[in-house]
Amino acid sequence: MKRLAIPLLSALLVGLPVLWAWPEELSFWRSLGIVLGWTGCGLLLASLLLMVREPRLADALGGLERMYRWHHGLGTLGYLALALHPLALAADYLNDSPALAWATLWPADQGWPLWFGWLGLILLMLGTGLAHGRLAYGRWRLLHLLLVPAIGFGFAHLILLGLSEPIGFSMLLAALFLLWRFLRADLRLAARPYLVSQVQRVAQDIVELDLRPLATPIAATPGQFVMLSLGAGSDFRGCGEAHPFTISGIDAAGQLRLAIKALGDCTRHMQAVRIGTPARIEGPYGHFLAAEGSRQQLWLAGGIGITPFLASLRDKAPTTPTTLLYCYRSDDDAAYVGELRAMAETMSQLTLHCHADNGQATSLDQLLPTGEALADCQCYLCGPPGMIEAARCLLTERGVPSAHIHFEAFDFR
Repeated sequence: MKRLAIPLLSALLVGLPVLWAWPEELSFWRSLGIVLGWTGCGLLLASLLLMVREPRLADALGGLERMYRWHHGLGTLGYLALALHPLALAADYLNDSPALAWATLWPADQGWPLWFGWLGLILLMLGTGLAHGRLAYGRWRLLHLLLVPAIGFGFAHLILLGLSEPIGFSMLLAALFLLWRFLRADLRLAARPYLVSQVQRVAQDIVELDLRPLATPIAATPGQFVMLSLGAGSDFRGCGEAHPFTISGIDAAGQLRLAIKALGDCTRHMQAVRIGTPARIEGPYGHFLAAEGSRQQLWLAGGIGITPFLASLRDKAPTTPTTLLYCYRSDDDAAYVGELRAMAETMSQLTLHCHADNGQATSLDQLLPTGEALADCQCYLCGPPGMIEAARCLLTERGVPSAHIHFEAFDFR
């Protein structure tokens, strides 16, 4: 049911304004233009809801990573629908008068309503199109913030055209979603205060932080992830950004362990964090490793993707036969190998295989089990997207049902 929650909610937010504004006794192109305009508004409203970073909402809608994928997809579709909206209206006049068709597109001939419409559309293009490229986080965020004035110009466009309903209700919802995101996530009012109590370098570009709660700790389980932002300490200045990190350990007092790999400017800066640095944590999010059962398990970890499996093993020994395949580039990147090997010696149900590819593409075809070893097996994959996709395809070819293959990307912004 959770997989249907986002499509159904999106259909509701799109369908209500389209049904309200459904054109009657108008030409095809003018009717299409009106439907496209209201469809775009509904899609953007749904996209705004899905950018809200709230643990309970994320749990109800199938996970934060899934919400973000739909947020980007619906935002892009909304922009395309709104971009086609004026073209369809202009096409209504094209056969009779090309000059009149052009006049419907040119703001100077139509006044402020059209000026606001085009300004909103241009800002949407910058915020949804350019912001989807591979940009530094700060630049991506600035471009994405253009969506706020874009939506404001869009509402001004509709109001100046004389439309009143359901503009008021839509404006109220949009303002609520934006304010919710700004206060709870951007200002981090929903985050809990923690303090860095220990810093340990576990591999060449990976540090593990122990974070002690300063108030009620979050209720997290192995396999989940949190949003972490580091503040300014005595000799460390935070980068002012919240990023997702998978939990690598949880103790009885609510202290968390997070492993941070240097993958960008902020995470590279975090490698120098010091004990005593204040932190804010939101979450937890995700359902990875949440499925229970008596089936044997196959865990495939690539690089920093070892963290959810490590958290599970630190929490308790597996009670069913579990094979862990841990792939990494070299010994310098082999975080936690010593700890994992010590666990494998004492945990009777755990079988550990470590593999260093030494810069070569890992041959999953040879590493993954075949035949009876995969029968009735639950498979969990965590690592680089390319490795996950290759492993998923191989496991499917070897007869593992898709319901028995579990993975999460953990690579969204």
